[in-house]
Amino acid sequence: MIEQDKLEDLTKNINSYVKTNLNLIKYQVTERTCVIGSKIIANLILLLVTVLLILFISLGASIYLSNYFGYNYLGFVIVAGFYFLLVLILLIGKRSLMERPIREKIIRNTFNND
Repeated sequence: MIEQDKLEDLTKNINSYVKTNLNLIKYQVTERTCVIGSKIIANLILLLVTVLLILFISLGASIYLSNYFGYNYLGFVIVAGFYFLLVLILLIGKRSLMERPIREKIIRNTFNND
């Protein structure tokens, strides 16, 4: 009788331990998901604001250069040429300038336990 009671207590304790560990894992996954999700949303908002900033600076520079040179199209062509050169540089150095740093940042953020 006493051994059966001890066995039941042990079974209850093991069940409680397993449930507690499952809840802990669930909370850790939820916390990590929230941290990653909030970083993604914050970065997307920052990206949107940056794109709008670059767009308006580009438009302003295009209009200024058009007025400076006296041709309606020349400022836009100069700004487009600048972006074309930027795209060429990024295509040539895509792996070292973009892929590797982005991959390393994702890995660092994923495994960082801050």
